[in-house]
Amino acid sequence: MPSDALILGFDTSAAHCAAALLSGGRVLACHAEEMGRGQAERLVPLLEEMLAGAGCGWGDLSAIGVGIGPGNFTGIRISVATARGLALALDIPAIGVSTFDAEGHGHRGPHIATVPAPRGQIYVQTPDGKAELRPVAPLSDLPILTPPPPDVLAERIARVAAERRGQALPRPAPLYIRAADAAPPRDPAPVILDDA
Repeated sequence: MPSDALILGFDTSAAHCAAALLSGGRVLACHAEEMGRGQAERLVPLLEEMLAGAGCGWGDLSAIGVGIGPGNFTGIRISVATARGLALALDIPAIGVSTFDAEGHGHRGPHIATVPAPRGQIYVQTPDGKAELRPVAPLSDLPILTPPPPDVLAERIARVAAERRGQALPRPAPLYIRAADAAPPRDPAPVILDDA
């Protein structure tokens, strides 16, 4: 078991399941699997395999970094729910990290962060922190960043979480920039009765 703070970072915001394990600034393990479906079934076994391969257990973790999107609605919910459940069970912080923040980690100076969106569109975060959905990337003299490969994304999520550890942060929540494609149910919601 490493003596430095052990940070687990993971992400399922796109067609992948990716995770990284850091001890101090050193990467102990990093793994990514491309998958369009099945992240909910694969995520926890992947994390367990990584921990075991590094000679660590759940109880050794100091914090969890989780990708909060933007990206696939279901994938984001899988990661965020898993991180929040693990943090509660292990009594450690879960730190939400946007793909925009992970892209910009280590980049000096103003930039525009982008993430591919459905229907050929793009999620954009400008230097002022404003995030929006656009049909194309903006024209700019600033560097335009794109998401790194999934394993690098998970590592950067873990690194950002390590830097934010100890700060008073809210629980991770999905970063949704656009409304869901799902239609609301046609049936009325059930009536909740009081216990009295």
